[in-house]
Amino acid sequence: MRSLEIFSGAGGLAKGLDLVGFQHEAFIEYNKQACVSLRNNFDPSKVFEGKIQDYDFNQLKKIDIVAGGPPCQPFSLGGKHKANNDDRDMFPYAINAIDALCPKVFVFENVKGLLRESFSEYFKYIILRLTYPKIYPKKNSDWLEHLKQLKSIDYQSYKDFKYNVQYKLLDAANFGVPQNRERVVIIGTRSDLNINWNFPRQTHTLDRLLWDKFVSGSYWDEHKVPKADQEICPNELKLKCSYMKESFGFMQPIETRWQTVRDALKLVPHPGKKHNISDHIFREGAKSYVGHTGSDIDFPAKTIKAGGHGVPGGENMIRHRNGDVRYFTVFEAKLIQTFPADFIITGAWSEALRQIGNAVPVKLAEKIGNSLKDCLNKIKK
Repeated sequence: MRSLEIFSGAGGLAKGLDLVGFQHEAFIEYNKQACVSLRNNFDPSKVFEGKIQDYDFNQLKKIDIVAGGPPCQPFSLGGKHKANNDDRDMFPYAINAIDALCPKVFVFENVKGLLRESFSEYFKYIILRLTYPKIYPKKNSDWLEHLKQLKSIDYQSYKDFKYNVQYKLLDAANFGVPQNRERVVIIGTRSDLNINWNFPRQTHTLDRLLWDKFVSGSYWDEHKVPKADQEICPNELKLKCSYMKESFGFMQPIETRWQTVRDALKLVPHPGKKHNISDHIFREGAKSYVGHTGSDIDFPAKTIKAGGHGVPGGENMIRHRNGDVRYFTVFEAKLIQTFPADFIITGAWSEALRQIGNAVPVKLAEKIGNSLKDCLNKIKK
C-alpha cells in the first residue's frame, strides 16, 4: 500500500507506517534539518524539501494513505493561539492533498490545543472540510460562510465523494509509549469503500503500573532496585492502591503497565560513562525549579516538547529518586519517542530535540497503521 507523508518532520509517523508495510512514495517537508534526517532514514530520492504549496500532486498515482502532522503552532498551548488567523495553519493544504489524491484513508495528528473551546468552530470547519474535500467555498466567501455551507449538508443523503471522519484525543502512554503525550488524531476513511474502522483500544494503564509498584512490587524486582531506593506510595494514592488490592485480590489488572523512563532506558549506559553510542552525549547545566522538575524515572516521561524558542529544559530532563536531574540525550529522547535505536536524528542537541519533540511516537503510529492496514486488506480489489 502506497503512502504520501506531508509535513513529515523527522519521520515518526512515517516510521510507524513503514514498520507495518506501507510504502512511502513521497515525503513533503519544509524544514531543512528534518529533511536531512528523513534522507538518512528513508529513500532520499523521495524527499521533497520545500513548501507543500509548491508540490505537484499530479506526479503521484494511486496513493492509499495520506499521513502527516500539519504544523501545530496555531493551536499549541505554548503558541500565540491564532488558529485560522495564523499563516502557519497548514490544514487547508492538507485538505488540498486529500482533494487531489482521493486516498482510501488519511491520518493527521495535532496538539491537544486543537480541541480548546476557543477553536471549536474552526475545528468543526476542519472536520467538515475533510469530510467533503470537494465542496469548495463560494467565490469571495470566508471560512465562516463556507462552514455554514458545509453544515447544511446531510451526510447520509449526500452521495458524492466524502469521508467518514473520526477524531480522538489519545495519550501515547496508553499504547505502550513511555511518555504521557496527549495528541488529537484525525482519521478519515473513504465512504465508498465501506471501511468499518475504529480507533485501536488502549493496551497499557496507570492502574497496572500502580499495582506493579505498590501492590505486588514486581516493578522494583524486575529492575533490581534496592528497597531503600524504591518509591514510597504517595499519600494521595494510598487509598487507590488499597482499593485496588481489595478489588482485584490476588488477580492483577489484565492490561500491561504504563512504561516508565526506567523501562525505556534500562539497557542504556549513563552518558557520562564510556560507550559507543554516537548520539548519547552528556549535557551539563540541568537544573530543577518550580514548573521544571523533569521526568520522574519511575513514571512515563513528561511530553518531550519542541519549544518555540529553543528547547524547554524542564520537560526534557530525567529526575532520579534522589532528586538529581540531567538532560535527556538525543539517544534517550529517541527511545522515549519509541524511535528505533539506529534511527538517525541530525543536528545539534537543541535541533535534534526539536525534531523529536515534533514527532509522532513511532509505536503509536505503528498501532494506528496496523489497524488501518487490516481494514484496507479486507477491501475487494
